Amino acid sequence: MAGIKLLDSWASPAAMKVRIALAEKGIEYESVEEDLPHKSPLLLEMNPVRKRIPVLIHNGKPICESMIIVEYIDEVWNDRSPLLPSDVQERTRARFWAHLIEKK
Repeated sequence: MAGIKLLDSWASPAAMKVRIALAEKGIEYESVEEDLPHKSPLLLEMNPVRKRIPVLIHNGKPICESMIIVEYIDEVWNDRSPLLPSDVQERTRARFWAHLIEKK
């Protein structure tokens, strides 16, 4: 799909979360495999603060950090397969577990 790129690496668990979210939503995108020891100028431009993957580029604008990207995907394409429960308490519980897993 025009306008959607994912800067990622096949070995990155963080990038895998984003690829799963895109697949669940049925969103087509261009995957740009990064050579992590030799970061591309595009990665450095799109994520100048952390300089790491994943980075979702949507209509030329970068979204960084895997869980932020997943929430962005769920909000932008909210007409397709929701990734989080509709109930606010269940949604909070899901975010808790995602945060715990990410930190451990």
